[in-house]
Amino acid sequence: MSQIPFSHINWTSIEKVEYKGEKGFSIWQTIQYPGLRIRLVEYSINYSADHWCQKGHIVHCISGEFTSELSSGEKITLVKDDSYVVTDNASSHRSFSINGAIKKNNTSLSTLKNELSN
Repeated sequence: MSQIPFSHINWTSIEKVEYKGEKGFSIWQTIQYPGLRIRLVEYSINYSADHWCQKGHIVHCISGEFTSELSSGEKITLVKDDSYVVTDNASSHRSFSINGAIKKNNTSLSTLKNELSN
């Protein structure tokens, strides 16, 4: 990864793009740096991903709750202050959220921000 100088991210100024899931939809806000993509992804209520992800992530739940399902069938629910780590091609995974969520992630490194919908 290239060096990235200190950068302030104002998420309110980043364009929102909607994508359909297997159920529900997600809204992505994306920032691209050399070798690093950071996304803020909002999930609708009853969202379910339409694909299995092979990318590596560092995921952190700031608030609320969401679940990642592994291809083995195991399900891991993250709540406030929980994290998980996975490297590229180590474990296929996909996310779903019953109450809606906001997820911050990037291609090889991700952060998760998850809030319950009102």
